[in-house]
Amino acid sequence: MSATTRTLAPVLADRLVGSATIAKDVALVLTGAAVVGALAQVSVPMWPVSITGQTLGVLVVGATLGARRGALSMLSYMGLGLAGVPWFADFTGGPHTILKPSFGFIVGFVAAAWVIGALAERRWDRSTWTSLAAFGIATAIPFAVGVPWMWAILHFLMGRTMGLAATLQAGLVPFIPGGVIKGLLGFAIVTGAWRLLDGMGRRSL
Repeated sequence: MSATTRTLAPVLADRLVGSATIAKDVALVLTGAAVVGALAQVSVPMWPVSITGQTLGVLVVGATLGARRGALSMLSYMGLGLAGVPWFADFTGGPHTILKPSFGFIVGFVAAAWVIGALAERRWDRSTWTSLAAFGIATAIPFAVGVPWMWAILHFLMGRTMGLAATLQAGLVPFIPGGVIKGLLGFAIVTGAWRLLDGMGRRSL
């Protein structure tokens, strides 16, 4: 076992469900995917990409499950959605959704969940400033994948070429306020859960 592995801290899921087993991990991964699928239906229609609650789910699931299980949860969400489970935004799913301008954000969710999970395993989710930084970093990651994907789909498949300013206006700028709010909500949920659990632990001593 490496020094890095030994220093990784338990994440929220470990505190809540106890010792890890394959069955527990599978249940946590699928539950995380379902949470994101449910929040995807909280949607404000926009073109070419709608505002949804997915990112909040990704942040909380990743921080709660840790890097490996968080990324697997988002891979499950993406893979099952492509297989036909209608839990992408507006109850959509199926292989054709990979060609939608918004699908790149779903690809970015995998990396976002892994990053915030890895930071949670290093206790970034335990204190105010590091937790805010972790949620801020993870909030930005889907845009790094989603905006270029959106541009490519519009350009190569839909024949609509957009300049940099128009691309950012379509795929980034309108989502900044919502991204900030979802990042702060995720921060409040996860850090609040840790404080509640730590308080309960102290009272039980």
